[in-house]
Amino acid sequence: MKIILYQPDIPQNLGAAMRLCACFGVALEVIEPCGFPLTDKALRRTAMDYGVAETLKRHINWDDFQTERLTPPQFNLTRPPPRLILMTTKGATPLTDFKFRTSDWVLFGRESAGVPENVHKAANCRVTIPIAKTARSFNLVTSASITIFEALRQTGGLPTMK
Repeated sequence: MKIILYQPDIPQNLGAAMRLCACFGVALEVIEPCGFPLTDKALRRTAMDYGVAETLKRHINWDDFQTERLTPPQFNLTRPPPRLILMTTKGATPLTDFKFRTSDWVLFGRESAGVPENVHKAANCRVTIPIAKTARSFNLVTSASITIFEALRQTGGLPTMK
């Protein structure tokens, strides 16, 4: 399972996502361009002592990401491409009704604009987190935290207590 951030706007959210992934042992990928300079030095500073900066996978754009996702060795005849699960406020399936798989890749859109229609169409599933009717949305990393916790809980992937 992994988290993919689509063109994040806010560097602090990337830092918080790096910490989230380190704590849960989940891979993190970023689809660029970002709304801030994504330099190696900034990544090292953001990752603090979590070591995620060295493992963060970066894609130069959506097409690069899709090419890699749909090309072997990501899958073969016995293992299809991973499902791309788009978390969106426009989702059709509530998180509480969705069944995750250990091979799922969970995609989160830009804080300012979500994802474009072509990305919506490329997603295998669109999922939403139920919230109060008067609310618009959660913060990006709050959404990622809720989603990944539930996905790991369902699939038996939560870390054990120390």
